[in-house]
Amino acid sequence: MKRVKPVKKPTPKVRTTYRDAGVDIDAKMGAIFSARKAIESTWNDRCVGSFGGFGGLFEAPKGKDLLLCSSTDGVGTKIAVAIAAGKHDTVGRCLTNHCVNDILVQGARPLFLLDYIAVGKMDKDVVAQILSGFAAACRENGCALVGGETAEMPGTYKPGDYDLAGTIVGAVERADLLPRRNVAAGDVLIGLPSSGLHTNGYSLARKVLLEKSGLGIHDRPADLGGASVAEALLAVHRSYAPLLLPLLPSGLVKAMAHITGGGFPDNIPRVLPDGVRAVVDARTWEPLPVFEAIRTRGGVDRDECYRVFNMGMGMVLVASPSKAPKLLSALRAAGETGARVIGKLEKGTKEAVVTFGRR
Repeated sequence: MKRVKPVKKPTPKVRTTYRDAGVDIDAKMGAIFSARKAIESTWNDRCVGSFGGFGGLFEAPKGKDLLLCSSTDGVGTKIAVAIAAGKHDTVGRCLTNHCVNDILVQGARPLFLLDYIAVGKMDKDVVAQILSGFAAACRENGCALVGGETAEMPGTYKPGDYDLAGTIVGAVERADLLPRRNVAAGDVLIGLPSSGLHTNGYSLARKVLLEKSGLGIHDRPADLGGASVAEALLAVHRSYAPLLLPLLPSGLVKAMAHITGGGFPDNIPRVLPDGVRAVVDARTWEPLPVFEAIRTRGGVDRDECYRVFNMGMGMVLVASPSKAPKLLSALRAAGETGARVIGKLEKGTKEAVVTFGRR
């Protein structure tokens, strides 16, 4: 008699969900909708549609010869400081202001911003703080936060880690586009103070202050002028738009350079014509305490500092020598008491050099 083999019953399958793989859709949507009021508070009468659409809609501004100006950026390893300090409501503001400044130097007024947030594990409170920062800066700059993307990416980012990016769109009339063609040798450089590192040089700053010096994120060393390490490093990137946009129609400003990565040597030449070089006199202002702390504690060469950091001057304006006094008066009347002449343009190779005199 032939023996019949018993039929094996299939092993019940264990259900696997997206959450098991590390992505929590409910937490993501909760984080986004918790920030709905903050996001909608940035909208104006040019915003079209409702919250939650697939794309942000914005009515095109009208102009005789209007140009759209766009830029995308991030905040680099400033995020690592925010994570260490447990403070997440400033990095979105920093990123928005950075993007605003980048199109401002071409004379553009910001219209709308899109954000991108990538996380290792969705934390509703952290994402809500980040979005509140984006929204706050958008309101301050008259810019609508029309949409974005929030992505949970386990395996790419560790739990607790995240990254940010922002894309801004602005507009400028062709006649108002900067830099102007009459930038020339003899023009004056006017510096506007920064609030701190802004969004550049954080890998060096962290290496010196947190690794080499062994400081804790909440320590308050004397050479930071009373600020904690976190406070000094998380100072919000300043937006110059509220100050400068009302002044641009006067025609007093020929060009502007946002002092970001690359410092003075890499950013000022971007707005210079061939045959003109910029000479920045570093003796005309005192660097903020955080920069001096990094330089002295890390033994960082002085030239390296001015190539990496803004050293306390976050925006440089170019004006003719005859109009510079009027521009300075207008800046001071608008509340900017720290504006000052920090150098000049002269004939030479298209470059920017920083001089220190005998100091």
